[in-house]
Amino acid sequence: MNAVAAPLKQDARVIALVALAHGSSHFFHLTLAPLFPWIKEEFGLSFAELGLCMTVFFAVSGVGQALAGLVVDRAGAQRVLLSGMALFALAALGLAASQNYFMLLLFSALAGLANSIFHPADFALLNARVSVLRLGHAFSAHGISGNLGWAAAPALLVPVAVSAGWRAALVAAAVVAMVVLAILFAMRKSFDAVSAVIPASARHTGAPGTFTFMKLPVIWLCFAFFLLTAMSLGAMQSFASVSIRELYAAPLALATSAVSSYMVAGAVGMFIGGFVVARCKRFDAIIAVALAASAAVALLIASRVLPGSLIVLLTALLGLGAGIAGPSRDLLVRSVTPKGAAGRVYGVVYSGLDVGLASAPLLFGALIDRHYPAAVFVAMAGFLLLAIVTAAGVSGGSMKQDAGRI
Repeated sequence: MNAVAAPLKQDARVIALVALAHGSSHFFHLTLAPLFPWIKEEFGLSFAELGLCMTVFFAVSGVGQALAGLVVDRAGAQRVLLSGMALFALAALGLAASQNYFMLLLFSALAGLANSIFHPADFALLNARVSVLRLGHAFSAHGISGNLGWAAAPALLVPVAVSAGWRAALVAAAVVAMVVLAILFAMRKSFDAVSAVIPASARHTGAPGTFTFMKLPVIWLCFAFFLLTAMSLGAMQSFASVSIRELYAAPLALATSAVSSYMVAGAVGMFIGGFVVARCKRFDAIIAVALAASAAVALLIASRVLPGSLIVLLTALLGLGAGIAGPSRDLLVRSVTPKGAAGRVYGVVYSGLDVGLASAPLLFGALIDRHYPAAVFVAMAGFLLLAIVTAAGVSGGSMKQDAGRI
């Protein structure tokens, strides 16, 4: 469908709409966490109990993504995308109305279910509706929107919570979801060319079953890649600021700025990565260079050989490398995806991201509890280096042949 370049305006419209949806899903990743201090005080909960809400969110999302991919391939990405945004609005309103801990867990699970649909739906739409020549930029915009969503959540919700309470902040989050839902619905004709059901002509010849792709080792290497990089990301999101404070005796403002610089630089890196991958088709090589550079910076931070005054610059460099690898990562997955199975493959592969984000707080929290702040960055480097190995495996010639035989 996208072998011939579509008009730039048409591609840009699809990319913008998918990016808006993806940014909204990342906004909801961090809707609850910035409000923990207020929720903790109202319900008398521990941070461990509050953290379980996030674990439930990502656990449900991880399981749901694999199933959502099948629904996307069968029912159509557009319908699933709209349904997910509606579920986010409902979950935010439910969280705002919660009267006890059980309700917080219940609606966190509903939000996780909503989140599960976005990656399989997003990538099914981008692969079906954006010209091949612009896919690198499409995946770049997709990744950037996620980072912007993470940044937008605390920036919007914390001021509302300060002035009107945490429940009002969650109502504001629901309004965000409803506004985005309205935009997507109003612009739904931009996705009309995507078939609601994958036509027989689009299915890979000889595919004997719905889940046959799961027999491919290359798919599980992609899953492992996402899990490993998510563990590194989870460390940065959850405990990097605490680790930096202990390592460098840094004030809270500086440690928080270091984490923010990682996110901003990650978005910049994804923008750059879109141009890099358009010129160089060696996805595995781009990933290897970018992640190796990030791993080196993580080890440099752990070593404390440089003064703490440079920590914001160092975390920015760490995020830049991870960001540059993003578009190549998504195109690498596309290169081994059987025809007609984009939703299912991206659903399974991206569930590794949720598994990693759900697991990271447990591992890195234990390291911080045992006063090993340097180990947080050492482990991040280790996960990034292991991710390079999995990316190399995905690009292996024998595995590509396996994908071609399915």
